[in-house]
Amino acid sequence: MSQLQRIAIAPSQFQQGQILLTKEQQHYLGRVLRLREGDRFIAMDGMGKWWLVQLAGEQAEILEPLLVETELPVAITLMVALPKGNGFDEVVRCCTELGVTCIAPVLSDRTLLHPSPQKLERWRRIAAEAAEQSERSFVPTILEPVAFNTAITANQTSHRYICEARGAYPHLNKVLNNISSEIVIAIGPEGGWTIQEIENAESAGFQPVSLGRRILRAVTAPIVALSLISAACEV
Repeated sequence: MSQLQRIAIAPSQFQQGQILLTKEQQHYLGRVLRLREGDRFIAMDGMGKWWLVQLAGEQAEILEPLLVETELPVAITLMVALPKGNGFDEVVRCCTELGVTCIAPVLSDRTLLHPSPQKLERWRRIAAEAAEQSERSFVPTILEPVAFNTAITANQTSHRYICEARGAYPHLNKVLNNISSEIVIAIGPEGGWTIQEIENAESAGFQPVSLGRRILRAVTAPIVALSLISAACEV
């Protein structure tokens, strides 16, 4: 099964044991992947369900459900200040592969990028593609960008951390103990968080942590944080 191609399907495409394929999916399966009538592939709804299906013209016939166990035992919300340029594309792609559950882009005091609605659509498409590639059961949720001070008060889970490159803070891998269900990790922009933002986060229940002695790029830091968390929590 691991060698079969995988595509993400919207719930509205399921009808009476069959999947109605969009024009884009038909093109991708037929012209790009070179699948023919009767060939099999895997359909995933991005919410935990996979099916073995068979191509049949403009639709796919469902043959059987599949059991896939690729998710981490904890839900990870990545709260990340938007980096400049297209750097967030790589953050979404890599962190999806590493097992992130939700990505919450935030606008900090030093954020330079103010994205358009088209950017959000692009990030969600990248997340779906990365989930397919990495055989995830779920496609991560990509939230609409909000102000950092709004985001830190919205999530009230007990395990909340904010990464800061400068300061005598404990390393993230030293505090990842007894996390049973959910964790929130906040990563700053180019130039890091402001002192006021760190203080606001602490007041909201976030614990400042370090990712090491080196100064990481805004695109590298989320990937390092997710790697550490997934390594600590993987069963």
